[in-house]
Amino acid sequence: MALLPTATRVWKHLSPPDRLTAATAFFGEVPAELAGVALGALAKARHMRPQAARRLPPDAQARILATVLDPGEPLAQGLLVALHLADRRPILTAFLDALALPHEDGVLKEESEGAPVTTDEARTALRALSAFPPEQVVTYLNTLWLQDPVRWGALEAAADEVPTGS
Repeated sequence: MALLPTATRVWKHLSPPDRLTAATAFFGEVPAELAGVALGALAKARHMRPQAARRLPPDAQARILATVLDPGEPLAQGLLVALHLADRRPILTAFLDALALPHEDGVLKEESEGAPVTTDEARTALRALSAFPPEQVVTYLNTLWLQDPVRWGALEAAADEVPTGS
């Protein structure tokens, strides 16, 4: 399965429940640099003033944002990260453990910055993810690759080897 070239395209391919999970996690701890962008997307989606969008409870904000198919690239990236940090940490930890990269509960530690992952390393780590749903694995690989295409470039070839569902 080929990786998608933008976070917005990945976001559009997520199921509605996955988008809601991501948006709920995002509004649970909104990154300061994306707060205004998120409120702007809500306001535009519901044709409301930004002040009204800001006053909505987080669950309402999440439900609205989950319906926005084109939130813009920075916000889509933030939502994908939130999705993985919300309920997909086991995928993150299994993958990073298989690569022997230092992390804290699935989040890479700064000292883990290093050489790009090789195709063989990526394929080996991918085997550690065989118990997870293929669509979740591909979404994770795509998210990593989009964050740092140089370091994670080998994931393009590895993603083609993820078995797809029937």
